[in-house]
Amino acid sequence: MKTTHPRAPMEAIGQSDAFLQFQEQLSRVARIDRPVLIIGERGTGKELAAARLHYLSTRWQGPLVTLNCAALAGSLLDSELFGHEAGAFTGATARRKGRFENADNGTLFLDEIANLPLQAQEKILRVVEYGTFDRVGGSRPVDVNVRIVGATNVDLPTQAKAGAFKEDLLDRLSFEVLTVPPLRMREGDVELLTRHFATRMALSLGLGEQPRFSPQAMSALTRHHWPGNVRELKNVVERSVYRAEQAAMTDVVFDPFLSPYRPAPAFIPDAPATGKKPEEWGGHPNLDTPLAKAVQDLEDAYLRSALEQSHFNQKQAAAILRMSYHQFRRLYRKRNPGF
Repeated sequence: MKTTHPRAPMEAIGQSDAFLQFQEQLSRVARIDRPVLIIGERGTGKELAAARLHYLSTRWQGPLVTLNCAALAGSLLDSELFGHEAGAFTGATARRKGRFENADNGTLFLDEIANLPLQAQEKILRVVEYGTFDRVGGSRPVDVNVRIVGATNVDLPTQAKAGAFKEDLLDRLSFEVLTVPPLRMREGDVELLTRHFATRMALSLGLGEQPRFSPQAMSALTRHHWPGNVRELKNVVERSVYRAEQAAMTDVVFDPFLSPYRPAPAFIPDAPATGKKPEEWGGHPNLDTPLAKAVQDLEDAYLRSALEQSHFNQKQAAAILRMSYHQFRRLYRKRNPGF
């Protein structure tokens, strides 16, 4: 079981407007003793945000208990969440507290909350509403005082409409929803984080000289799309520092699997058919269409769909496509000369 006891809040580094606005929103809701959902792409720091939320709250002296909901299923998940009585099942030789009991007077962080089975969601809904539950194999209710913080990279309202997530539970947990900005939307933070991670890596390796990235290398870092966000950036920077033979680094390796000896993929997925919207893609590509024309049609379809979804707000369209605004503008001008 992963239980975090009171300590100083973990560091969160950034200076962009998007980052500072998120931290301000987090600090404001931390003082309100209500459930919170943290939404964000992989690698954006959702668990770090949950920890800061706990330590900035009135519960900071209580326990912070975490559970990855994707790691367990069925009866194992029930036992982890609610504990069990002796003899509840084979191997249950003694009473065991679950995460809710261990988080009493503190915070329970449910990571990957979208992966909760519906049966577990029903039981959690009861705890949220009444502050009570039964251990597995138990008949006497257990009272707890727990603040729930959930995190996911999935669109929960869509999950709820599809019947994969209970709408009642979503209503209870979404007192406030914090959306962590992806790294590509945090202008200027790539450079700041790069220097931070490089310095820490150099210290851990015992390097005597401060690592530096050449202008070309830094430009490559800032232009990268960062699908893995801060976690990916940390890996790329630390890998660059440890591989470098000198303090000034000119090369950045984004893909650690890159090798002339890399095994060929077992299969090649079907390419999207051209001339269709993204949601209509399927089947095999039309090889009668030149590749350049297929790529153009693909970009046009992405732009059109994103602009329609955002009601032609280009900044929102860029966010939908997971691009920076400047990247979006370059693509838009490429497809619409003169703009």
